[in-house]
Amino acid sequence: MIKLFKKLNVTNIIYIIICIVLVALSVNLDLKIPDYMSEITNLIKSEGILNDILIVGFKMILCAFGSLIVTIVIGYLASKISAGFSKKLREAIFKKVSKFSEGEMKKFGIDSLITRTTNDVTQVEMLIGIGLQMLIKAPIMAVWAISKILNKSLELSIFTGICVAILLVIIVIIMILVLPKFSMVQKLIDDINLVSRENLTGVRVIRAFNAESYIEDKFDNKNKLLTKTQLFNQRAIGFIFPFINFIMNFLSLGIYFIGALLISTSIMSLKISMFSNVIVFTSYGIQVVLSFLMLAVIFMIVPRTEISARRINEVLDTDLEVLDGNANIIPSEIGTVEFKDVSFKYPDADEYLLKDISFKANKGEVVAIVGGTGSGKSTLVNLIPRFYDVTSGEILVDNINIKDYKLNDLRSKLGYIPQRAFMFSDTITNNVLYGTVNSHKSTIKEAKEALKIAEASEFVDKLENKMDYKIASGGTNLSGGQKQRISISRALARNPEILIFDDSFSALDFKTDSKLRENIRKNMKDKTLFIVAQRVGTIMNADKIIVIDKGKIVGMGKHKELLNNCKVYQEICTSQLSKEELNA
Repeated sequence: MIKLFKKLNVTNIIYIIICIVLVALSVNLDLKIPDYMSEITNLIKSEGILNDILIVGFKMILCAFGSLIVTIVIGYLASKISAGFSKKLREAIFKKVSKFSEGEMKKFGIDSLITRTTNDVTQVEMLIGIGLQMLIKAPIMAVWAISKILNKSLELSIFTGICVAILLVIIVIIMILVLPKFSMVQKLIDDINLVSRENLTGVRVIRAFNAESYIEDKFDNKNKLLTKTQLFNQRAIGFIFPFINFIMNFLSLGIYFIGALLISTSIMSLKISMFSNVIVFTSYGIQVVLSFLMLAVIFMIVPRTEISARRINEVLDTDLEVLDGNANIIPSEIGTVEFKDVSFKYPDADEYLLKDISFKANKGEVVAIVGGTGSGKSTLVNLIPRFYDVTSGEILVDNINIKDYKLNDLRSKLGYIPQRAFMFSDTITNNVLYGTVNSHKSTIKEAKEALKIAEASEFVDKLENKMDYKIASGGTNLSGGQKQRISISRALARNPEILIFDDSFSALDFKTDSKLRENIRKNMKDKTLFIVAQRVGTIMNADKIIVIDKGKIVGMGKHKELLNNCKVYQEICTSQLSKEELNA
């Protein structure tokens, strides 16, 4: 937690110092009130005039009002510090996660990253907000109040010390019991988040298979476990408050009882003075217990915040696998991609997914990649934009190792269309021009041209508001084929050197698929194209077809060549096309 709070800036540290000074002032004002009470008692004992008593009473009111004003200022500064720090913390997590590779995303899980950005940051914010008021005030008040009562009465001081010791023992025991449970709570919140996301994103599948009861049971099990854990924590902590209340009342009664005994055994001249000490001691004793009550509140928050801070630090301290390269690189070629003895395996895997991949794609070539399910086709093209880094070997883009590029410079050369077409909750125009934001000034003309090439104008022009039609989150108000065409438009509008189609035609009918590919051939002659496809008909006319099987290249060449010399390609073709179509 201390490591996390080191991220506080100079302004926040100044505000914290101001808060500490103001808290000390507030405690001083609070603890002056019992002194004035003692003074009033002495005035009454000596039959002082009413005016003197009223003056002391007015000073008590001023102290109470001053403490109120100071406490309000402390609350304002504490909220300013906590809200500002949590804002910067969320921003830091968001920026760090934005740089994560696919491997790092899988390591944490999307559900956990969401929880860390929201719930965990809120826990830290709560501790700062409450801690600056209570965590600072409690020890100052306890020490100050104890110093005030130590010279009043040895008997009363010992009794107060015993009560405080009992209170501390109970608090420590409860914290030992609940601390392990707090780490479980954050993990269970991750699980709840995961099931909730599955329910929302997979709602169509759930309904189609009548699996509502299954997902409800799954959620109910996670929810019950979280509830059970939380109930244990809250019941254990809930025991503190009635116990503190009991100690407070027991302390007051004990002070009065011991005080009565002391007064009864005192000589007449000391009885009034002893009575004054008992009144003051009761006030200070209650202040001591109240300070530990405030500490108990903090103790409830600190363990969970400690867990949250650790989880946040895990994200912020993660060493990025994919790092920026050198700046100001001048390529010697344009639009070329070369794999040199590339092998790849996931960080937590034992076996290589890709092994000894070598080939070169020249400018303007259409390179198709085919193979069975799980053969490594998508992984191969995902290495080009550095979603993962190669385990061994190297990939060259424009004759420069992709690790030497700044990530922005590398990816600005690429137009990537993933398997799953993702739509942002925005207009069609903004979805298409999303990829041009950082490359050059966006224009409606570019968006229209990209939609036309991707055969998307056909349905966009029929929509209400046309290009200003609002797409729902995830594109739920569009069909699969419509989303794919808009996704393709997004890459085309960027006007990149290299286009990567990762099985991006799977939701299109044959007619649209054919027209779209024809449009791309006409308008993208100078672009290098990588096409991962399941349909042989989509890649038959490619300049180079690479056949992948079990992570290795088992064939490379044109369609006719591979039909004659590559058994894997022959099997793929004969499973989809008739002899007449193959020989056409």
